[in-house]
Amino acid sequence: MPSETPRRFTFLLLNRFTLMPFAAAIEPLRLANRASGVAHFSWRLVGPAGDVATCSNGTSVRLDAGLDSEAPVGRGDVVIVCGGTEIAREATKPVLNWLRRQARGGAAMGAVCTGAWILAEAGLLDGRKATIHWENHDGFAEAFPEVDLFRSVFVHDGNRMTAAGGTASVDLMLHLISETLGDALTAEVADQLLHTTIRSDQDRQRLSIPTRIGVRHPRLSTVIARMEANLEEPISPAQLASDAGMSARQLERLFRRYLNRSPKRYYMETRLARARNLLMQTEMSIIEVALASGFSSPSHFSKCYRALYGSTPYRERGTGSASKAGQV
Repeated sequence: MPSETPRRFTFLLLNRFTLMPFAAAIEPLRLANRASGVAHFSWRLVGPAGDVATCSNGTSVRLDAGLDSEAPVGRGDVVIVCGGTEIAREATKPVLNWLRRQARGGAAMGAVCTGAWILAEAGLLDGRKATIHWENHDGFAEAFPEVDLFRSVFVHDGNRMTAAGGTASVDLMLHLISETLGDALTAEVADQLLHTTIRSDQDRQRLSIPTRIGVRHPRLSTVIARMEANLEEPISPAQLASDAGMSARQLERLFRRYLNRSPKRYYMETRLARARNLLMQTEMSIIEVALASGFSSPSHFSKCYRALYGSTPYRERGTGSASKAGQV
C-alpha cells in the first residue's frame, strides 16, 4: 500500500533551465494526486537565487526557497536538478555543496535535461548509470568518463535517476508513479497527458534514422548507422558498401539520390557536427577534438571545419566555451 505520507520532490531550478522538461516532470505528479484523490506526492521549488528562477525562454518561476533554507530535504525525498543552457556555468560551489549535502542526508538524486551535468560535477553519478540529452552526450562522455552513460530516454539506477530532456521527463515520472501507485493509475495519468506511448528505459532518445532523414531504405539506414557508430575511426566508403552488400558505385548513387551528397561528404558532416559539440561543451584541446572526430591532422580538421561552418575550430573555441554546454 502507498505510504500515507506524501513523497516530496524538491526541484532545483538552475538559471536558464529549460521549461518543458521541468513542466513534464511536475505535471504527472499533480495528475497522479488528482486521479487517486489522495496527495501521494508533494513538491517545492528551490534555486540559487532564492526568489525566482528564469528559464531559457525568459519566463520567471517563483521559488519556494533558496539553497540556504532551513527546511532540509528529508531522507526518502527526491531532488530533481533542472538544467538548461550554458549548464557548466551553474556548477557553482554553493550548488554542488548543496547537492552533496542532500545526498549525504539520504535523498534520492535526479536530473532532467542537462541537470545530469551538475550531478556528475558534484561526483554524485560516479560509477552510476545515467543519461543526458543526445546533443550533450559526447561532451558529457568526455568530461565524465566515470559515469556509465546511456542514450535512453531515462535511466533509473537505484537512488539516482536521470531523464534526457523534453518529454522524457514524463516517462521518468510515470515510471516512478507506477512503482508507487501501480500501472492502472499510471495509464490514467498518461491518458490525461495525451501521452499515448509510455516509453521505458530501453527506448532511445532520437528518432529512427529513416524518420530523421525522411527516407525508408534499409541499406541506406544501415550504412548511416555504421557511420554514426564509427566517428572516431571512420570506415572507408568502399568498406561500408561491401559490408552492406553493394558496390561503391551503388552506394554513391544511393546517397546522391536520397541525400543529395556523396557518402564521403555525409560522413564528414556527421563527424564535424560531433567535433562542434565537443568544442562547445568540453575543455578538450583542438587536437583532442580532431582525433575524437576521426581527423589525424589538425590542419585538415581546421580546413574541413571552416569549409562547413565558416570559422576555424580555434575561433569557435574563442567565441564559445565549455560554459556553452547545454544549448538545448
